[in-house]
Amino acid sequence: MSLRIESFTVDARDPMALATWWSEAIGWLICFESEDGVEVNLCERLEPDGSHPYPELSFVGDGNHREGQERIHLDLNSFSTADQEATVERLLGIGATRADVGQAPDAPFTVLADPEGNHFCVLDPRPEYAHLGSVAGFTVAAHDAPALRDVWAAATGWDVTRDEPDYVVLTPADGGAPIEIITRPTMPRSDRKDRIHLDVAPGEHDDQTEAVEHLLALGARRADVGQTGSESWVVLADPEGNELCVLSPRP
Repeated sequence: MSLRIESFTVDARDPMALATWWSEAIGWLICFESEDGVEVNLCERLEPDGSHPYPELSFVGDGNHREGQERIHLDLNSFSTADQEATVERLLGIGATRADVGQAPDAPFTVLADPEGNHFCVLDPRPEYAHLGSVAGFTVAAHDAPALRDVWAAATGWDVTRDEPDYVVLTPADGGAPIEIITRPTMPRSDRKDRIHLDVAPGEHDDQTEAVEHLLALGARRADVGQTGSESWVVLADPEGNELCVLSPRP
């Protein structure tokens, strides 16, 4: 049984407008649009099996948009101090705003929010991300990073490349943008539905129920976010309540 990360899915008031903004912000392309949402990814780098070198960003409509700090956010790359400054100014120019999430005054990264209030960081230049493109990674703020390691590793199919008490890194096989799970005890706890969640899928010949049971055995739990029960996906949450959907099997 194997699982593959499909997307980071963002609840949006206006999915097309937000997808268009992020497409311009990071240089990815709008590759799919339907009544269910809009997908942004690196279309020209599709693998033969239909997978992407990065998780796609999927924007879906949600009439009950919730404010507040999210536990999952994107980190954008920079390649020099001048590049970081130029990136920040460019993003502010197209509608981003500066945000305060409790970062130190001398933090080397810059925290911004997109037009719907989703926070993200423009990182200072770091050698470990020099081989990557505009997206440096995806950060998960946790109260106990190692407690989430096994569920996230199994859900994404990515390798654990760093495993420390306060810092866990999952890296895709192609060396692309990683997921970093960082212990941040001051992160607010909330029972509201996440605005950003992970979608994962079993392989074409794998069983969805078996995949769900595997994640439950690792510490995930079933979650109720208002689904009707007729959906083709199963909603779970990791040990700290971060939502993830297990989709139906796909190539």
